[in-house]
Amino acid sequence: MRYLPQEIEAWYIIPAIRREISKCLIRDYNVTYEKIGSILGITKAAISQYTKGNRAAKIKLPKELNPKIMVSCNLLAKEKSDAEHEINKLLNFLKEKHLPCCIKGRVKEGILEDCREIKFKEGNYR
Repeated sequence: MRYLPQEIEAWYIIPAIRREISKCLIRDYNVTYEKIGSILGITKAAISQYTKGNRAAKIKLPKELNPKIMVSCNLLAKEKSDAEHEINKLLNFLKEKHLPCCIKGRVKEGILEDCREIKFKEGNYR
């Protein structure tokens, strides 16, 4: 079984991006869970799971994405952009730079296992 790139993004990468944005908004902008939920379109419970490491915890995003996440957090905190636009910008950056994301541990019958890289290069998803 092979995953479509869109499935990998939806199941793994987008939740990891939401996790990092949530943490940034809390840490750097003192934004409440309720406000983050409104910004990202997710529940306060989801934000709690992100911050406690119970959701999207096994996904490690490339360090090159960190400055871009900080910019997105700033724009979201100041209400100068919306989450859909910012998440799409981050996904596009990953694709354009062919940056890998790492999923640790077995996922779905071992198809994505033991930190195999998921490259954002056409035809190179695993």
